[in-house]
Amino acid sequence: MRCAAPFLALVVAGCSSALPRPLPPSPAPPAADLRTQTADQQAVHALSRLTFGARPGDLEAVHEMGVDRWIDRQLHPERIDDDKAEAWVRQFEVVQKTSAQLESEYQNPGALVNQLSARNTGGLTRDDSLLLRQARLNLRRITEEVQAARVGRALLSERQLQEVMTDFWLNHFSVFAGKGIREQYYLADYEHRVIRPLALGRFRDLLGAVAKSPAMLFYLDNWESAADSARPRLVDPRSPVVQRAVRRRFPDAANPQSPMAQQLQRRLRAGLNENYGRELLELHTLGVDGGYSQQDVINAARALTGWTIAGPRQGGGFTFTPFMHDAGEKRVLGRTLKAGRGVEDGEELLDIVARHPSTARFIAFKLARRFVSDTPSTALVERAAATFTQTDGDIRAVVRTIVTSPEFFSREAFRAKVKSPFEIVLSALRALDAAPDRTARTAQVIAGLGQPIFGRQTPDGWPETADGWMGTGAILNRINFGLVLAAGRVPGVNPMAFPGVESLRQAPREQQVDAVVQAFLGGDASSVTRSVLLTGRNPLLDAAAPSDSSASMRPTQAAATGRASAPVPQLRGLAQVVGLALGSPEFQRR
Repeated sequence: MRCAAPFLALVVAGCSSALPRPLPPSPAPPAADLRTQTADQQAVHALSRLTFGARPGDLEAVHEMGVDRWIDRQLHPERIDDDKAEAWVRQFEVVQKTSAQLESEYQNPGALVNQLSARNTGGLTRDDSLLLRQARLNLRRITEEVQAARVGRALLSERQLQEVMTDFWLNHFSVFAGKGIREQYYLADYEHRVIRPLALGRFRDLLGAVAKSPAMLFYLDNWESAADSARPRLVDPRSPVVQRAVRRRFPDAANPQSPMAQQLQRRLRAGLNENYGRELLELHTLGVDGGYSQQDVINAARALTGWTIAGPRQGGGFTFTPFMHDAGEKRVLGRTLKAGRGVEDGEELLDIVARHPSTARFIAFKLARRFVSDTPSTALVERAAATFTQTDGDIRAVVRTIVTSPEFFSREAFRAKVKSPFEIVLSALRALDAAPDRTARTAQVIAGLGQPIFGRQTPDGWPETADGWMGTGAILNRINFGLVLAAGRVPGVNPMAFPGVESLRQAPREQQVDAVVQAFLGGDASSVTRSVLLTGRNPLLDAAAPSDSSASMRPTQAAATGRASAPVPQLRGLAQVVGLALGSPEFQRR
């Protein structure tokens, strides 16, 4: 493995430096003459950070428009025609339906089993089994269409910064598809109607939309959170008025064995659940060091009691249930929420945390880390936080502060970030001008690289720093993925369709390498990478593979081909150069 060490270090550490270092402070305001990247690097850099990767012709378009005008255009997605991406998404029936429609039309397999078992005490009949099989297929269809629509839109959209920001917020406000069957009904609505429309809007609006989304309410259990028995409730759930109202609103609840009646009983018995209150403060707003206490967590959770999910017949969205709400006085972050109020408690809580100084710093830091460096400078974070405060949480303004800063356009920031699996797959597909895949196969490739869509179990989201993604096994997986792409084994990809390819097929190897470096690596590659492309020998692959070259692909590549296992492609000529370039350190970083 010793011979592979320089190449491994290059992938992990980057092409020109060791692990990303804190960028130097810049006390002066952002100005173009403070940028230390060349004009060519600025165009490459902007495309690598504000999109999911350059497509053929994108670099020339940025040069023609000018990098600053191009950035301003991306900051205003509403001005960009995105008909191609919209047409792609419209073909997915699941995405067009609301969560309530999905829950009504695609029956929950678990609930169906209970119904069938209650009806047929002797066991499931053949017809019952067919119904259950169809219900499971429908649920699978929901998941696959959500994934395919997500990948296809990221691939096709002209509003690339909006897509990058949608990815950022879906990770910041992370939910897990495996939480329960009901969560899967909510995912399309969460992405397309909650996160994406507000990705460059005001943070308070986005925070409120997330707080009321069934996806988050279900994931962090707030939909069942109610006042503890010792606390006063806004309305007594045992009162005849409430009981009559419940029967009118939920006719199914009259049958004590019905799922609705059982759900209502759970709500009546439930006590306080602190999950969402804690993550609201720790992960969504103030940050772990944001200055809150355990008592703040408890009182935040109390303020959000009664924030729950309506049944499908009532629209399936957010609803406030007074008999679950803790009506006592609460004190959060030094502010008093008066007793006797209802949904206003939660709304004021969101106002408080959205405008807290710690939230400004935390969101500014996370955005600077996403766009600039794993360890952004204090000066940049402070400027971005000041913009957040001055604009009342205008996300577009904060992003502008960051992506037009000297730190963003510094030499140290160039290729300082490691791509996530989602980014590596999307950037490779865009570099090859691939067509989107209507199936979930591309999403399975992303999952095989370690990042299943809506697959993060914990609410902290996927890693945003290099150490969360890089290891010898992960790097080998990515290199093999590049070879699989170049072999034409990924749906929608023609690796020999990039501009000028016809003149290269019979060209000398050096000319092929120069053209591929220009096409896929922005014209800039280290001497180590050039040596790999010229010789066709990757030291990591040589060290990992048996001498007979019969090594099996990792699960990622097997998923790409739809087979349980497959040999690593043994490429030659131009295809080999392309595959090795896609697995190079330069392409793995942005």
